[in-house]
Amino acid sequence: MDIADIATTEYIELDAESNVGKARSIFDEQNPKGIIVTRAGKYEGVITQKQLLRSHIEDHTKVDTLTKSAPRVKRTDNVRDVARDLVEGGTKVAPVFESGNLWGVVTQDLILEAVLENLDTLTVEQIYTENVVSIAEGDTLGQAINRLREHGVSRLPVVDDDGHLSGVVTTHDVVNFATRNVEKTTVGDRSGEGDRLLDLPVYDVMSSPAATTTLDESVRDAVERMFDHDYSGLVVTPEDDDRVVGGVVTKTDVLRALSYTEEDVLDVQITNVNLLDTLSRESIRSSIAEISDKYQKMQVRHAHVRFHEHKEKLRGTPLIQCKIRLRTNRGQVAGSGEGYGAEQSFNVARDKLERNVLEMKGVESDREYEGQLLRKLGEL
Repeated sequence: MDIADIATTEYIELDAESNVGKARSIFDEQNPKGIIVTRAGKYEGVITQKQLLRSHIEDHTKVDTLTKSAPRVKRTDNVRDVARDLVEGGTKVAPVFESGNLWGVVTQDLILEAVLENLDTLTVEQIYTENVVSIAEGDTLGQAINRLREHGVSRLPVVDDDGHLSGVVTTHDVVNFATRNVEKTTVGDRSGEGDRLLDLPVYDVMSSPAATTTLDESVRDAVERMFDHDYSGLVVTPEDDDRVVGGVVTKTDVLRALSYTEEDVLDVQITNVNLLDTLSRESIRSSIAEISDKYQKMQVRHAHVRFHEHKEKLRGTPLIQCKIRLRTNRGQVAGSGEGYGAEQSFNVARDKLERNVLEMKGVESDREYEGQLLRKLGEL
């Protein structure tokens, strides 16, 4: 199936000279997956709601300061390649070109709707994310925003004093709540009102009850529920207790599963590939494959590497967070780390990943690496 079969020529466009306040209003009123930014009618990039949340830019600032590049899709590209491009580009919308000209857009939802009937072959257990970041009911909205930014996620399960699931707070919840309340104040009061909003408990902002799913539910049923209620994800809970947070499954997780390859080489996906500096895709794949090859009892089915840029810099090199997640026959295992530049952060995350692999019950080294592993264990 080509993207031309599912892409649309209808999209929201904003000139690069427009102000950020106008973009915020569009997201608040129309809730698009993204806005196409143009300059003199020529494509410049996209802007997403998540970008607005992460920024501290004032409403009068021009939109082009927040515009990010997105994968350029051709009408003849196939669905699997575009799904991978959206995941690796960290975006839910991408421009579609024909003969070098902007023709339309393709979104995460359009792809999922097109392949929905094929998703009943997958279960939530095969694609969901374990070990998710959560937040307490009593934590503040400011803390929620910082956690969303820090971890580069769009939703946080909310737990009560007993650690039980009581709701979810999302990027969209935060933006809607903040916009709705600040607009009630006068211009002179907005700065102080913004500070007060940040001190409100998450309980006042979250959606409740949380929408949940179980490991054995089909991905098709889970996605249909997301569409029916306009959710971008569901909290995964045990079948016998929907109060326990076991993970999350999002539309991005489903999109990532669609792009799994059937090649003999290890399938590695990278989110935010634009942050790679001295690293290459092949060096990342080889490094992860090396870990996989050491532990033959742990068969790696898929690897996901995600880079996230912080504002802090050292001699011009940004602080980067790297997260590596392996999906294996023994469950999921992950490692994360930070460093200045993608290569340093990846190396730290890779070392943490290998330590976590060693801690997985029943994982043993091949005889060839036995001496090396003993040395590593002695260093831990």
